[in-house]
Amino acid sequence: MPKQQMLNGLYLLLAGLLLLMVLDGFYVLPEGRQAVITQFGAPVGEPVTEAGLKVKMPFLHRVRIFEKRILIWDGYPNEIPTNDKTFIYMDTTARWRIKDALQFLQAVGSEERAKTLLNDIINGAVRDMVNKNDLIEIIRSSDWNPEYVVETSSASDLTRPPQKGRDQISRMALEQASKDALKYGIELIDVMFKRVNYIDSVRKRVYERMISERKRIAEEKRSLGKGRYQEIVGKMGRELKEIISEAQRQATEIRGKADAEASRLYGEAYSGHAEFYSFQKSLESYQSIIGGQTTLMLPPDAELFKHLQSPSAR
Repeated sequence: MPKQQMLNGLYLLLAGLLLLMVLDGFYVLPEGRQAVITQFGAPVGEPVTEAGLKVKMPFLHRVRIFEKRILIWDGYPNEIPTNDKTFIYMDTTARWRIKDALQFLQAVGSEERAKTLLNDIINGAVRDMVNKNDLIEIIRSSDWNPEYVVETSSASDLTRPPQKGRDQISRMALEQASKDALKYGIELIDVMFKRVNYIDSVRKRVYERMISERKRIAEEKRSLGKGRYQEIVGKMGRELKEIISEAQRQATEIRGKADAEASRLYGEAYSGHAEFYSFQKSLESYQSIIGGQTTLMLPPDAELFKHLQSPSAR
């Protein structure tokens, strides 16, 4: 009986150990992650990059999970002098990912420490690029259009197009930083300048220059507008005079034709009634000669008097 109990206890122990081995011998790798298997702290085999259910040695192996997706690095604004001695604040961001999980584990160990390393790598590369280039190369893109120009610094000729431009400077910073990042199993996707700003001591002068330049441009626009206004008003005055002159000419021509037609009609009407015509003209003469206080002394045979006589006295 004791022997049977010992066997049962042994079976239970073996079953328990088998259960623990089964539970600890599998792990699930989520999508977007990668893993490195370690044994007593040392990496074993190649990194695991495919998601799914995986097998490992129970109790001996440990799983270190790392991101496989693209991660964001955001730096703090740094005060950096340009090649033409203008101090600016550079606010930079970058995208990165763990390219070699095994190398990353051996050289870095964690994502938090990786961000600290990227601070030194990216900020150093950006500082080098800014120090070696003038301000115009940092604030202008390579496809900059000089249609609207605001001169903001007497030390830099910002009216000319850049030779490289901000986009090429950022690519150069990416190339330099990538060489150092690869040593740690890190791949840099891109490096971008989020914001470029002047330091406080320079910003006020820059704003004043920008305001002055915009006022000058506005005054030029107003002057051009006034010139255009005078041109339009002058053209309108000339056209108005031409229209009035042509209207007066046509009115004179119409009145002349009307007078001629009226004379013709009067002539035709009066040629058939000569006595009435004489009477009409006499009345018109009376109207122009005789006033309200006029006294006429006419001889009996006066031409005007005969129209005042009764028909029986003629």
